[in-house]
Amino acid sequence: MRFSLGLRNRLLAATLLGASVLTSAGVVSALPAAADTGTGSSSVAAPAETVLLKGSTRASYFWDDSSGRAGDTGLPASGKPMQKGMIASPSWPLFTEGYVIYNGKKAKFFVGDRGPGVPSSSGVMIDLDAKTFADLTGGTFNSGTLGVDGVGGQGHIKVDYVITKWGDGVGKKNYPVPFSSGAWKAVDNNPATPPKAVVAEPAQP
Repeated sequence: MRFSLGLRNRLLAATLLGASVLTSAGVVSALPAAADTGTGSSSVAAPAETVLLKGSTRASYFWDDSSGRAGDTGLPASGKPMQKGMIASPSWPLFTEGYVIYNGKKAKFFVGDRGPGVPSSSGVMIDLDAKTFADLTGGTFNSGTLGVDGVGGQGHIKVDYVITKWGDGVGKKNYPVPFSSGAWKAVDNNPATPPKAVVAEPAQP
């Protein structure tokens, strides 16, 4: 069926009026809310990030696939299979989540195992999975040796870390402490106070 121009305009006006009535009646639009960027365009506002703890430490790497290679001590303590994004911590609760930053590169993680052991007494408080270590350093994961090639034998890097979610089980919900402290097996009912959000002051004209 063909419509005359006048009828087409009346139908369009009715459609717009109907949409206005639905909105005023509390019906949520299917379109995402947009924020003015000040450049004539709009973008969806990013959700605020939850930050529970921030710090820095040295990080080593591991890959425990229960094959007995490269110091492998068996399957991870969490019961989850070894995988990219899994770290070992000497004190944080299992299934704690967050991310590390190294030379501008960011990698998400969850705590799936315990460690490092002895190295944690010397300030090595995170054991990254070998694949993530390779990505951060520009190396290559070697599936035969479970090591990282192309980094000149580098085994430790200094990383910044951010905790975004604490695990529910035992473990210290605060700055990491050595494995030998036994904090990994104690209940912590007093997690660290989250850092205050820093809001940048607007530039003065």
